[in-house]
Amino acid sequence: MHQREQTIFALSSGRPPAAISIVRVSGPQAKGALELLAGRAPEPRIATRVLLRDAEGQGIDDAIVLWFPGPASATGEDVAEFHIHGSRAVQAALFGALAKLDDLRAAEPGEFTRRAFENGKLDLTEAEALDDLIHADTDRQRRQALRQLQGLLGDKARDWRARIIEASSLIEAGIDFSDEGDVPQELVAPALATIESLLAEIKETLAGQGRSERLRDGLIVAIAGPPNVGKSTLINLLARREVAIVSPHAGTTRDVIEVQLDLDGYPVTVIDTAGIRDTVDPVELEGVRRARSRAAEADLVLWVTDTEHLQNEKEFVPAAAALWTVRNKIDLGTSDDGAKAGQGQGPAFKISARQGDGIAGLVTALTSFARDYFGSSEDGLIGRERQRRLLQESADGLRRALALAAQGDELIAEELRAASQSLGRLVGRVDVEDILDKIFREFCIGK
Repeated sequence: MHQREQTIFALSSGRPPAAISIVRVSGPQAKGALELLAGRAPEPRIATRVLLRDAEGQGIDDAIVLWFPGPASATGEDVAEFHIHGSRAVQAALFGALAKLDDLRAAEPGEFTRRAFENGKLDLTEAEALDDLIHADTDRQRRQALRQLQGLLGDKARDWRARIIEASSLIEAGIDFSDEGDVPQELVAPALATIESLLAEIKETLAGQGRSERLRDGLIVAIAGPPNVGKSTLINLLARREVAIVSPHAGTTRDVIEVQLDLDGYPVTVIDTAGIRDTVDPVELEGVRRARSRAAEADLVLWVTDTEHLQNEKEFVPAAAALWTVRNKIDLGTSDDGAKAGQGQGPAFKISARQGDGIAGLVTALTSFARDYFGSSEDGLIGRERQRRLLQESADGLRRALALAAQGDELIAEELRAASQSLGRLVGRVDVEDILDKIFREFCIGK
């Protein structure tokens, strides 16, 4: 039996122990599994209490079962759900009983969602949105993923593709009737008008996205600077817990430490890096190398300094990243040199990481930076770079089609076919087999 024709099962709820765990079964043997373990298949979509028993008649659990005949199910196949008590022992007993049944096997990551995609229950943009919704850490990530899951981008892509196909049919009809005098021009003119309208709509969608796809991964803020200026103390304050070792000895932080923050719904990853200085210690030298590397990848660098360490941040921080100067230890006094540190390098902040002075203002500024950085991402339709790239390919094809209007209908038709294929790949209905494994492999088991 082909792998996709087999019946699969997996835990679809959180890991045990838990009050209730849900085990889902999908495939042609789902009803048979219900009948063997529950004694019967209940009425469709009616929660039914049963005593589950294994093949030897031994009790497994007092449970609730549900039966969803395909194609009216989440995967489009026959689906059974076992709502069991969430102990490891009960789950192991049920998994053992299911594994002994013919043509049943444990599901692979994302296999339930992939079957739903293959059975037309959702398109590829909705499948990606489901994955984003599962992994959403902040409220804004959740809202963006939910918009995608509701099919907003997929619906638009299908409408655009249908209109491209309509325009293409007019162009190709003109080619077929090219010997009929003025007939071709009567067909080409409305097709070109449709192409112009489509191109304007797709360009508007692309231009209005800002950095909405970055909302999935979040803003990256690197805390950098010389040793012993309070970088680790600062990240502990931002995280509101002890995540980094604080020590008066230089070189304590050897590796990169990451903390995930939720600033007004915006996901922010704050990175504490090793103190940047010249050193001969090979371990600390590797820490400095990693610090420079992560600072180069960051969207914002907080260069932390104090009155005793006034290194020029320009020597260490790449020009591509936004740079803020944070002068720490203001509780120890000020100096003219310290006041001048960071002038001309973007916003400057004065804080006392030890006493917490100035931290609230810094967090407020970080929240405003994140809001400006993500822009109107919550209203955007594009959630991933793959989606943006395919939309851009479609727009480029439409643009080339218009540019070739005077050079022959065959060339226009070819560009329209390319634009249509890009939109087809966007929703997963044209030539996407090579990317399906990559996308669904990122899902958790049971989805």
